[in-house]
Amino acid sequence: MKKNNIKYFLAANSCEGFYSEFDNSYLPDGEWRAYIIKGGPGTGKSSFMKRFADAAENKGERALRCPCSSDPDSLDAVILPDKKIVIMDGTAPHTVDPKFPGVCEKILNFGEFWVDDSFAEHKSEVIRLTLKNKALHASAARFLRAAGTLFTDNYKTALACTDITKTEQFAAGLCKKLLPEKKNAAGREWVRFVGGITPVGVVSYPETVTGEAERLVIISDEYGSAANIIVNAVRSRALNSGYEIITLKNPFLPSLITDHVIIPELGLAVVTENSCIQFESNERRIHARRFVVTKQLHLSRERMKFNRKAANELLITAAKTLSTAKAVHDKLEAYYINAMDFEALGEFFDKNISGLIGL
Repeated sequence: MKKNNIKYFLAANSCEGFYSEFDNSYLPDGEWRAYIIKGGPGTGKSSFMKRFADAAENKGERALRCPCSSDPDSLDAVILPDKKIVIMDGTAPHTVDPKFPGVCEKILNFGEFWVDDSFAEHKSEVIRLTLKNKALHASAARFLRAAGTLFTDNYKTALACTDITKTEQFAAGLCKKLLPEKKNAAGREWVRFVGGITPVGVVSYPETVTGEAERLVIISDEYGSAANIIVNAVRSRALNSGYEIITLKNPFLPSLITDHVIIPELGLAVVTENSCIQFESNERRIHARRFVVTKQLHLSRERMKFNRKAANELLITAAKTLSTAKAVHDKLEAYYINAMDFEALGEFFDKNISGLIGL
């Protein structure tokens, strides 16, 4: 089976701090199976998940790859939604522990494959690099929090200039048009991201949305004020109507703004388009300016322009700091890689990919 192009972040280096939805990647209901990997850096967690995703797709399964927000080339998780299986990195900063051990979750401990005495002469360096990596992430978080105050100011300023009643009326009409009501069904929500700040800058996956939905309703809104009202109206109506949905939060202000919502059953997505994410689609855009009191917004134009420029500079600095943290992490990984019994780990890979995970 050809690889799909579906990628979701399950966590974000947000302006509110590190924001994780790992606990929302599966349901601990006895039907889902979650495999939680423990172990240090460089112990093969991402490699195992990549092989798992490839093996699943070769068996005809749909595999959702979840890159790491601190290294988009590595995987933090793989989800097989049709088989109700998830395999994830359960280590910090997105620590995950079993809720019902042995019933819903199984721990895969890659630390078992360390050669115990291999760290003896490198203890101080491993500790130094670990602490340095943590300090760099804390520094990046400070830059992001500063950017967040500026993003929030622009969002609230734009919202104050938005005709809320007009926007809500438009959203209600859109919901009625798009969402047939279902009966005797409970809605289900999965919360994820399709963008975020990483060591290589802002990364986004618009192809994930177009891969999950054939039909897009695109709202062009740089500040997200009108789009957030419309997207959340569709989200609420879909859940109340019994649909399973994928809610995609804003990676900078996840508690404040919802960027997109996908309704797979309808092949539909209502999305926000801005400078961070654009969609290759011929669909006509709904422009936020139709809901804005332009004269009122114009009075704040210079401040909002300054905020945006300063916030972008802070994002660039945060990304550079995350890049430095990744370089430190790579040095740390080297010590763990040298400590691994990869022959035994390879046997573990083969056994678990084809056996325990049931493919």
